[in-house]
Parts: sequence; structure tokens; C-alpha cells
Amino acid sequence: MDRITEKTVDIEKILKDKMGDKSKMIPSLAVKWLKHILHQDQVNAFLWDSRELTGTPWLEECVKYLDMTLQVEGRENLPDKDDGKLYTFVSNHPLGGIDGVALGSIIGRQYDSRFRYLVNDILMNLPGLAPLCIPINKTGSQSRSFPAMVENGFKSDYHMLMFPAGLCSRKINGEIHDLLWKKTFISKSVEYQRDVVPIHFSGQNSNFFYRLSGFCDKHIKKVNIAMMFLVDEMYKNVHKTFKVTIGKPIPWQTFDKSKTPAQWAQFVQDAVYQL
Repeated sequence: MDRITEKTVDIEKILKDKMGDKSKMIPSLAVKWLKHILHQDQVNAFLWDSRELTGTPWLEECVKYLDMTLQVEGRENLPDKDDGKLYTFVSNHPLGGIDGVALGSIIGRQYDSRFRYLVNDILMNLPGLAPLCIPINKTGSQSRSFPAMVENGFKSDYHMLMFPAGLCSRKINGEIHDLLWKKTFISKSVEYQRDVVPIHFSGQNSNFFYRLSGFCDKHIKKVNIAMMFLVDEMYKNVHKTFKVTIGKPIPWQTFDKSKTPAQWAQFVQDAVYQL
């Protein structure tokens, strides 16, 4: 089948799956605009070309496709893959997409693909990525099972790679910075005795994205419109160099009763931005 007609990502199908019959009410011009802003044809061409790959090899192919140069500092801080322990890798989320791909390629190569993401369920439409994902959809039908999904991830035999902010970074007081980190990674890392490895990823999206996300966060809180532009932002970030700094693992015993889980989450977030 010709790669141009092969639609792994089908905007019309995704809308129908998400909205049911209500999707028919969306004007055709709006659907056409969505296909454009989500680069449907470009993405599908890449997915077709990389259709034989899954997991870490697929992530590495993404890094190559986007011509990303990754300068990794602190690689020696990554725990030995044969030490018999499981870890929670946490990072800031400046780009909202390709930072996750890049980190997955690094962690996946180090640990023989023995890790899992907690990701928005829409990413399950990417067949190369899906095997590495525990899908979450906190605003849809999966919202009630969200805690069970997190639980299953942490009690599995996989390392966890998480972006505790949930959303990608915003421009706050002129600086690119994550929103407040959620405490889940602290409480679950303690419960399952996983040391936490802090990672800082450099990079930023366009000023347009930060203006849009700031407006949406303030005035349109129920719908994350800015997220629709993340694929477009991804293509704006091709051919760039990103610095990845890996910190020393923080023992899970650190997160004691002297602080609340939320305060410990803030502690780790601060540590990431000091890397």
C-alpha cells in the first residue's frame, strides 16, 4: 500500500472515537485545519516508513528523523541495568513531545527497553510507541481507572519514565518552567521502593505556543487547546541540539514524613532545575 494513503493517524477517526456522532457537527474546514496543524500527512509518511520498528528502535528512529542532537551529561548517574532494582525517572517537560521521545531513546537503550511511560491515551495511536505506554486519560472514560493504571505501572517489573507536571512547560515570569509537579511519583516510588532519578531536558517551544497556552490556562481551562499545536511545535524543533542532564538517584528513603508527598515533589522539581 502506498505510504501516502496509509493513515495510521486518522484525524476523522480519532474525532469519531472521542466524540461519537457529535463529530459530524465539526465543520469540514475545521477538520482540514486540524489535519494541517497536526501534520497528518507528514506524520503518517514517517509512521509508514518506520512501520517495522517498535519500542526503543522506533524512538531512536524518531530522534534520527527529527535530526535531534542529544548532549547527555551525567550518563554515569544512570544506575546499572543489572543491579536488580527498579527506578522512577522524572523530568521536566519543556517540549511536550519530542523530549519524551528523546529521553525514552536514552532510557530504553540503557535498560534494554525495560521501561514504561504514563502517557495521554491519544498517543496509543502510534503503533511504534504503544508497547512502551500505560495510557491515561484523566478527562475521559478512563478517568475512574487512572489510579489503577498508575498502580499497575509501579508494581510492574518496568522502570517508570514520568513527567510529573502532566502538561508541558509554560512561560512563567519570562522563564520556561514546568507547572507544579504532581505528588504521585513520590508516593508510589516510596510504596514500591523505587529510587528516583532526576533529569533535566533543555529546550523550548515557540512564543506563539506560550501565548496560546497562557491564554488557555487562564480562560479555557476545560479544554487543552494548546496541546493540539504540539506536533507543529515538534516540527519547529527539528535540527536542534538539546542538553540532557542526569542527576544522581535519590533514595526512596529520602522521602520521609518530614515533608508531605507534595512538598517532596517540589523538592525533586527544584533539584531538576538545579541540574
